[in-house]
Amino acid sequence: MLVLAVSALEKLRQVPLKNLAILGLVIVVLIGVIFLIKQVAGMNRLIFIIVGGTILVVLLMAWVYQRNEPKFLSPLVDKIAPFFPSAPKPLSGRPEAGDPSGAKKPAEQPSKDQPQPPKGQPPPPPRSKVY
Repeated sequence: MLVLAVSALEKLRQVPLKNLAILGLVIVVLIGVIFLIKQVAGMNRLIFIIVGGTILVVLLMAWVYQRNEPKFLSPLVDKIAPFFPSAPKPLSGRPEAGDPSGAKKPAEQPSKDQPQPPKGQPPPPPRSKVY
């Protein structure tokens, strides 16, 4: 039996520390969920229904707005999505992340149609853009 214990300990030492940390986190979350379920079991049912319903509504509205619902719920969300706001479509002119063509472009030169300030006077301050 001592041989088996030593081999199990050796195998445990070969497991990366990141995986052991994830396993520990899963165990802590599982204990927390069990504790939460026991607390909810003693709770007033009306409060439980109100809090649970609020969480579900917020989750459903986030799915409708972002359209990141699970695939099996897409038919349901497709039916209710027209009644609620949704995220705007990405701009077609917006460069993708890491796109080298999305680098800053040089400033525009004034066109010939724009009036030029008289020589010897400073140019007028630039107009601020209103967004």
